[in-house]
Amino acid sequence: MKTWQIGMAMALAIAATLQVEIAQASKTETILRADNAAEFSLVTANVQKEMLPGGRFEFVETSERGIVNTRLADMQALFDKRGFVAQMDMQTKIQLFNDQEAVNAILTRRDNDRLICKHEASLGTHIQRTTCQTYGEEERQRRQDVDYMGALKQTPDRYTDHCPGCPPGQRPIPAH
Repeated sequence: MKTWQIGMAMALAIAATLQVEIAQASKTETILRADNAAEFSLVTANVQKEMLPGGRFEFVETSERGIVNTRLADMQALFDKRGFVAQMDMQTKIQLFNDQEAVNAILTRRDNDRLICKHEASLGTHIQRTTCQTYGEEERQRRQDVDYMGALKQTPDRYTDHCPGCPPGQRPIPAH
């Protein structure tokens, strides 16, 4: 194949797949689709709303949130400059596509609805079984466990707290 044919095939492939959208990871249903500046503003507002507590992407980390917001702003600037995807040159479409992929990668990984399945043995048995839960359920449980462990560290030790003269780590001798 000639170089220009390869380039044209790549361009067509990118153009065919370049649709700015937020879609569910496990379903093909499209939530929002944007191919112009006005529609993209709605996509941006929806994503930012969903990153708030209780939203679909509430567990996006602070550093990732900065990346998402920066990439969304970059994409909005491209739409503001050209108006429609159809009016963008190939380099702009590629930049838009790359920004979109970065945002989608973060949102897909932090999607509360993403199903995570594990095949492992239960405690006390060698029999393996498959269990599934959503990312949101798993993350809430992890955070609850961290909070619980923190609370345990704050709970006074019944032995050392009644022995003011004991060195750290030494327990008093129980009285009979």
